[in-house]
Amino acid sequence: MNHLFVDNLTVIDFAYLDPTRGLVGESWIADVILTGELDEQGMVFDFSAVKRTIKRIIDERVDHRLVIPKDYSGLRIDEEAPGKFEWQLKDGTRIVHRSPQEAVVFIDGDVVVPSVVASMLEKELKAVLPANVQGVQIELREEEIDGAYYHYVHGLKKHLGNCQRIAHGHRSPIQVRRNGHRDTDLERDWARCWSDIYVGSEEDVTEQFVDAKGIPYITFDYEAEQGEFSLTLPLPRVYMMATDTTVELIADHIASQCKTQYPDDEIQVKAFEGVGKGAFALR
Repeated sequence: MNHLFVDNLTVIDFAYLDPTRGLVGESWIADVILTGELDEQGMVFDFSAVKRTIKRIIDERVDHRLVIPKDYSGLRIDEEAPGKFEWQLKDGTRIVHRSPQEAVVFIDGDVVVPSVVASMLEKELKAVLPANVQGVQIELREEEIDGAYYHYVHGLKKHLGNCQRIAHGHRSPIQVRRNGHRDTDLERDWARCWSDIYVGSEEDVTEQFVDAKGIPYITFDYEAEQGEFSLTLPLPRVYMMATDTTVELIADHIASQCKTQYPDDEIQVKAFEGVGKGAFALR
């Protein structure tokens, strides 16, 4: 039996729901191993086809979607609109989401783990690969980060691609330099501030209210090219920005906040959006 591997085939930037953490932004690197007999070219599968076929399916199925474990007891789905549901957290708060169906994906189990997502993708890939490919193995892993990082979720209604989906996210490093030197304290402060956070834009807020238990909530609504989106979250799980939440504006915002804290210092912020990409700002 022959084996073909492709490391770092793609990065999946998405969000998922967790019973305790709530809405979690994540970035997983996808590695692929194909097992099978050699074809008439002497290959298990052409590398160009791996990128064209396998990467496309992985990206389309999970990337920039909200992943929901369908067996969690606190999930209430609107059967007539699968993109509309309520998620009860272990602390008694709730998240309410509405979107077009293609913005979400349901998986087996009551929590999201890489092995279950990988198994779903492996089954779908086996159905479209040629007969000589007898096995598909996908490993989904986090980037090894030396330093501070945060998990954040957002939506960009003005984006023409899948970033317009109201609940997709990233696991991102943050680097802050003050007068040319890394300030690990500032980096850790932002990592704590943005631990499992939703970064929302003020212009998308349509409602704020306090429920019968005294818990404050905030609702974001907007219409984008793919349809109508809505998300209601407990207010403590939200970080508000006066602008849109592109990574360029995130870097600019963090740099401005650090400059306010240290007005006499030169500040440089390098804010990542997932793995190996992002924006930086100088103040």
